[in-house]
Amino acid sequence: MQLSDMQRTIDAWIKVNGGYWSELSMLARLTEEVGELAREYNHRFGDKRKKASEGEASLEDEMADVLWLLLCMANQQDIDLEAAFGRTMAKITTRDAGRFTTPETDAGA
Repeated sequence: MQLSDMQRTIDAWIKVNGGYWSELSMLARLTEEVGELAREYNHRFGDKRKKASEGEASLEDEMADVLWLLLCMANQQDIDLEAAFGRTMAKITTRDAGRFTTPETDAGA
């Protein structure tokens, strides 16, 4: 599914289910979801261990929640995320070409 398809699907669902939240509520919700993703990353890859009472969260589900909110916010602001992403990729592949290297790349230079 393309981003534009995702945006249309979400927009149709939201229009049937009460409409978009206010901009600040949407931002607060995005922050909440990013926090949940960060918490799971910290438990899996960081130094903070889960409590015995905490269940396993799904990275995939947490990432999808973040994506859903970003798509909602884009719809709310009439932003075509597919076009915006294309501009970002063009910037990264042209302006930033060769800017970011890996240790393997550096060693071969």
